[in-house]
Amino acid sequence: MSGQEKIQEDVLVEELLDKQNEIVLYNDDVNTFDHVINTLVGVCQHTPEQAEQCAIIVHYKGKCTVKTGDYDDLKPQCTRLLQAGLSAEII
Repeated sequence: MSGQEKIQEDVLVEELLDKQNEIVLYNDDVNTFDHVINTLVGVCQHTPEQAEQCAIIVHYKGKCTVKTGDYDDLKPQCTRLLQAGLSAEII
């Protein structure tokens, strides 16, 4: 194995080890923009502007990543989003 191949292999292994999970929020026909924004501020510690941008992306694109991190850190946040009536999952 050449030096370049070894470096590429090390980078790929490091990327796999550092993979972050994501909470993905999905669009629905039930929740208001205000509810989504307030929930993202309260649960995900978004700024109001950041939460509004996510709500707009979800509305027009159907989904948006609203938080990244370790699974164990995201699980309680995703649970709270679901308890608030939002559609979300960890991927």
